[in-house]
Amino acid sequence: MPELPEVETTCRGIAPHIEGKTIIATTTRHHQLRWPVPNDLANTLQDKIISRVYRRAKYCLLESNCGSTLILHLGMSGHLRILSPPIPEPEKHDHLDIQFSNQKVLRLTDPRRFGAILWTDEPIEQHTLIQHLGPEPLSDEFDTDLLYQKSRNRRCNIKGFIMDGKIVVGVGNIYANEALFLANIHPEKPAGKITKKQSALLASTIKQVLTQAIKAGGTTLKDFSQSDGKPGYFSQQLTVYGRANEPCVKCMQAIQLIQLGQRATYFCSRCQKK
Repeated sequence: MPELPEVETTCRGIAPHIEGKTIIATTTRHHQLRWPVPNDLANTLQDKIISRVYRRAKYCLLESNCGSTLILHLGMSGHLRILSPPIPEPEKHDHLDIQFSNQKVLRLTDPRRFGAILWTDEPIEQHTLIQHLGPEPLSDEFDTDLLYQKSRNRRCNIKGFIMDGKIVVGVGNIYANEALFLANIHPEKPAGKITKKQSALLASTIKQVLTQAIKAGGTTLKDFSQSDGKPGYFSQQLTVYGRANEPCVKCMQAIQLIQLGQRATYFCSRCQKK
């Protein structure tokens, strides 16, 4: 599914086209996504000006000039694209079109319908989907001390711990695998046994992996593409994810694959210690 780097790339891609632009028409073709799309969305969005496009966790947020916010989630395989005239006819999985005063259209495509289209008038940090989220991993708030203190007395494995959105947002499965490998930490190691030194290294590698992925435009596995239709290229830089039985880039031992928390988990048993 699209993770933090993919959503960040999407937000950065669409922002120059719609920030400061007025919504002149909205078409919703399928109202049953993860949650029902508001029936009055077209009327609500009419004449609103998008003042800011940004990301919180894996949500793409379109803030309007009146302070209200359109919340978009890409689900398992969704994507947002900017279309310029002539606008192509919608296809089966094109669920939402938002047309702007510059004649460009923001189109949401979501084959599995696990995404979301929601509108809120309340401050975004008070919204039920946002208010309990942890800090952003690339912010100063997420650091060695936070990771170390939050992990004390936790018996869950460290991979599941860093993927918990209440601890830190946006560290999806791909990037958790990569960060743990770079930090030489076994994914099954209990979170409560992580040392202060390991916490520092892990916080650093999480930031490193996510920053590199954003620069590369995200990771294309099956369905992700950027707002201009171009794929992300971080898949070319993956060191463990998707490389079961291939040689470790550090020691040449075969990369192992296990299921951990129903997630594919890749690691090197020689380099990553419990």
